Amino acid sequence: MNALSNVNVPKDTATDGVALTARIVMSMMFITSGFGKLMGFAGTVDHIAEKGVPLAEIAAVIAILIELAGGLAVLFGWKTRWAALAYVVFLIVITPIFHNFWTMEGAARMANNINFMKNVTILGGFLLLYAFGPGKYSIDAMLERRSMQSEPERARREAIPSYANRARWSPDRR
Repeated sequence: MNALSNVNVPKDTATDGVALTARIVMSMMFITSGFGKLMGFAGTVDHIAEKGVPLAEIAAVIAILIELAGGLAVLFGWKTRWAALAYVVFLIVITPIFHNFWTMEGAARMANNINFMKNVTILGGFLLLYAFGPGKYSIDAMLERRSMQSEPERARREAIPSYANRARWSPDRR
């Protein structure tokens, strides 16, 4: 098994329900944020450029793709560990750029400190999603179940060479 398999997923219906609920809640924020960035693309580019990020338009497109595509992947539990890993990298990059509270004073400092810690907390959630997977109620789990069901049949076919299936004469066959 590779590092992105569901090896550590607890086999418990309540746990799987909680994992589904967590995926829904985590993805809602990013899907709505990505949609908002898409609908207000010019404002998004301006905000990114104000923070000194080079190639602000490209950065905006990347942010929208990560938030929308990653949010949908997490919501449906498809390529969940890869999406979680993408969010971890995304959050590590954007959090100190957009919530650099240490450069601010007063209310702005407090608000950005809260948002910085919020992003760190969300990052922790994505690390848990990466570690434990999406749970039973996900496309990933469905695909894994499907591959596990077909694996014995595939192994049986591979174990018998194609020439071995040909009828052979034997003294018992008359």
